[in-house]
Amino acid sequence: MRSLEEMNQLRWQSRRGMLELDLLLGPFLEEAFPHIEEADQERFIKLLKCEDQDIFGWVMEREEAQDPDLNRIVRIILDRVQPD
Repeated sequence: MRSLEEMNQLRWQSRRGMLELDLLLGPFLEEAFPHIEEADQERFIKLLKCEDQDIFGWVMEREEAQDPDLNRIVRIILDRVQPD
């Protein structure tokens, strides 16, 4: 379990310069992040270090990240908002 301080830092990092990303990342952090595996939590933290334009391209499925870890967490985020 992540500390309150770490969660607050992740909340801040999840606030991006693009509304579309804010609407995906913030709710994912609050609702799904605490329940995913620790390795996937680390992938999410890694994703937050990426540039907004890159993340936007990945979540809009216009391109894929070269890093398989980033592709995995993007897929987890998208599957949450686009269930089959």
